[in-house]
Amino acid sequence: MPVEISLQLLEALHARWVVLLRSLSDTELQRTFIHPDSGVITVWQSIGVYAWHGRHHVAHLKMVR
Repeated sequence: MPVEISLQLLEALHARWVVLLRSLSDTELQRTFIHPDSGVITVWQSIGVYAWHGRHHVAHLKMVR
């Protein structure tokens, strides 16, 4: 399967995340939950981790290209 397909899927997924995350209020972003590895974190912190993680994977895919 061409790497471009994976990159397009990630781009579409991230576009959906942007719509959802922009709809959250400050109160919702400060809600906490228990992450299996990190313990108690806020939604906002989770977004930061996901953003880094997503960029990390995209960089790997681009190297394969």
